[in-house]
Amino acid sequence: MKISIVTATFNSAPFIASCIDSVHEQTEIDLEHIIIDGASKDNTIEIIKSRPNRVKTIISEPDKGIYDAMNKGIKLANGDIIGILNSDDFYASDNILAKIAQTFTTTNCDALYGNLNFVAPTDTNKVIRHWKSSPFISGSFTKGWHPPHPTFFVKKEVYEKYGLFDTNLDVSADFELMLRFIEKNCIKVSFLDETIVKMRYGGESTGSLKKIIEGNRNILRAFKKNGIKVSPFYPVLRLIPKLKQFISK
Repeated sequence: MKISIVTATFNSAPFIASCIDSVHEQTEIDLEHIIIDGASKDNTIEIIKSRPNRVKTIISEPDKGIYDAMNKGIKLANGDIIGILNSDDFYASDNILAKIAQTFTTTNCDALYGNLNFVAPTDTNKVIRHWKSSPFISGSFTKGWHPPHPTFFVKKEVYEKYGLFDTNLDVSADFELMLRFIEKNCIKVSFLDETIVKMRYGGESTGSLKKIIEGNRNILRAFKKNGIKVSPFYPVLRLIPKLKQFISK
């Protein structure tokens, strides 16, 4: 079983080396790393090329945002399974992808997700928030639950059947995709109860109040798009699980 890891970059020089090394250091797994760069103006590309034979495909060209770049990477992927790793994130251990591949084999699932740690940008041993997920139960999305997208691994055939990211939803495109796959189309998902990814806090969807408000609006649009009824108070309901993550870390 082969896994393709897709990373979208744009002016990602501070942390892209860590991201690449995290993928390269994975053990006992057949994988490829695809990087789609949005024509960075810093030395992102130079850093990527300074690590020869670690990234299979590098494309650098203007794009329409991070989800457009992810879609490009998914289309290029040759793996049976596709995972998304943000340019400032890294895997929690060097054997996590092997465990993911094994879980796909033993459970015959269509997709898999796990737990995630938000860590301080400069001190990655400092956990700011621990996102412990749980097994999926039908209807959970309407109650504020959803998997951490950086831990979400999907068979390529699922993307081919149900589509890619909706770039019109900006920072909530990942939520809509998981909602469409899991809640609407009922693909078979497995929960791996381990921390899969460490994510530097303050990224695209968590970095500002404006982004959070915009994200909530787009999430309501995602429910409507998929024909799933949800309470107008959903933006408040979804805060409850997040508050628990800060308390339980």
